[in-house]
Formats: sequence, structure tokens, C-alpha cells
Amino acid sequence: MTPEELRACCLRQNGAWEDFPFPANPGLSTFKVNGRIFAFSSLDEAPLSVSLKCEPEIALRLRATYPAVRPGWHLNKRHWNTVTLDGSLPDRAVREMVEDSWDLVVAGLPRWERLRLGGG
Repeated sequence: MTPEELRACCLRQNGAWEDFPFPANPGLSTFKVNGRIFAFSSLDEAPLSVSLKCEPEIALRLRATYPAVRPGWHLNKRHWNTVTLDGSLPDRAVREMVEDSWDLVVAGLPRWERLRLGGG
């Protein structure tokens, strides 16, 4: 997955937008829904990686299955994974992780916001 494909995947989520809120790290893209972050990535770094929110049990299973998935870098390691996009994971799996991260963030929103975004 290329940086452009990752950006497109994140922005394809309903209500998603990209922001650069950290002056100390101006190249760090944050992808948000309703002001809450569901993905972080420095799209210009190699190897490309993305940090995504994840259910704790699933996070452990993904880390055990894929060497490219590790605990979230500088994040709550119980709830975040950092995924290196080095080609060892199918793009489909990465897209599903992005969607799951979005779903988790939307699930924490007020009901009317969830309904507006299509998150149930």
C-alpha cells in the first residue's frame, strides 16, 4: 500500500478528514472522525506505517499473527497497533484494520452522531 492509497483509505471512511495538529511533528497526518483520531501516519516516512485503534483481544491476535503489527508506538499499547506497510500484510487486511479503527471511534460517539455517520 502506498502513502496515497493509505490516505485515500482513511479518507474514504464516512465523515473522515485529515489534520496536522502537532507543531512538533508537522508531517504526522491524523485522520479523524467527529474530532477524534482513528489513524496516525507519517506518510512521507519509509517504511510507511500507520497506527490504528483496535479491540485489545484482536490487537493481541494480530500481533501474534503478523510481525508487521506491533503495539502502538507512543500510544496506549492495549488499544492501539502500529502497522508497518512493508508488503507482508495484504492491502485488504490493512483496509479492514482502518475500518475497524473508525468503527471503534464512532462507537464511542453519542447516538445521534453514530446515526449521522452510519455507525449504528
